[in-house]
Amino acid sequence: MTAYHRPIPILWWTERWSYLLFVLRELSSVFVAWFVVYLLLLINAISDGPAAYDEFVERSGHWWVVAINVIALLFVLLHTVTWFGLAPKAMVVKLQGRRVPPRAILAAHYAAWLLLSAITAWVILR
Repeated sequence: MTAYHRPIPILWWTERWSYLLFVLRELSSVFVAWFVVYLLLLINAISDGPAAYDEFVERSGHWWVVAINVIALLFVLLHTVTWFGLAPKAMVVKLQGRRVPPRAILAAHYAAWLLLSAITAWVILR
């Protein structure tokens, strides 16, 4: 005699917000990988000289590349925000024998993100 297994719909994860967020966060890893590959392609084009860099910039201007990068940016932002939300649960930081409050850990992550983004923008735009 076999046990009955209720069929599970393929989109079961869309029934609850927490499941949907979990799946989207996992999916965001693909877009993080895309940004890494894209950055490596940019570095390769720069190292190959001005002609290769100009060709890379030309290809990057296509509507579908821009669309992929905008979608990837949104997923990477989701990945970052959800990761920062998990950080206080994953990190136990003690200062002078007392545990640092989770909000302080979260604030430190966002402050570091803001600082590094400002430094990056300054280096690129100066």
